[in-house]
Amino acid sequence: MQRKIYHGSSGIVRTPKFGAGSPFNDYGLGFYCTDNPDLAGEWAAGMSSDGFVNTYTIETSGLRVINLNSPEYCILHWLAVLLSFREFDADSSEAYQAKEYIRSAFGADYQNCDCIIGFRADNCNFWFAQSFLSGSISYQELNDAIRLSDTGRQFVLKSNRAFDRILFNGYSVAPGSEYFPSAMARERKAVSEFAAHHAGNIGKTPGDEGDLYVRDIINERIRPYDSRLIY
Repeated sequence: MQRKIYHGSSGIVRTPKFGAGSPFNDYGLGFYCTDNPDLAGEWAAGMSSDGFVNTYTIETSGLRVINLNSPEYCILHWLAVLLSFREFDADSSEAYQAKEYIRSAFGADYQNCDCIIGFRADNCNFWFAQSFLSGSISYQELNDAIRLSDTGRQFVLKSNRAFDRILFNGYSVAPGSEYFPSAMARERKAVSEFAAHHAGNIGKTPGDEGDLYVRDIINERIRPYDSRLIY
């Protein structure tokens, strides 16, 4: 299957390099793309600078692609991968236990994959994840916040095999005057919608109406495919 993908950056990237970039990105080292050119533009542009949307095609037949948004995974699988690469605060023993338990119980076998598909941990999504780990919001709230935040899905090339398949098709300029305000508006919308949703839960206690908090997941040793995680 041939897939069209876009990479937003400050420069033109005709030949993506395997092993380049930061190991502390959402899914570690890799080439981060999306199937949405507008999102690539938002990720590329700065407040006072233009960026570039680089366009590629990649043949994915025969590649091992892990899709963290597919029904076989829940949002805790996504979080477990993030915990392997991103630095989260663990300002309490509960938060530390949460990090360790989620990483061990919900780890996905990404080490041997060629590509990963998953949500982007932008400022909003990272904050939602941090709030869940600290016990401030429930699993249901985390799931809703991430899936409704509309920050797009990343398609990340992780292996030499994947890099061998990618073909550069051209680029377009992403004007900062257009894409930076769009990115800020998207972030404000996500925060506003989450705040409205969370306000409706004020006064509830953990466990009300089936809500799961991180302490419940740890104490009950909840594992993948538990029916309570299908939400």
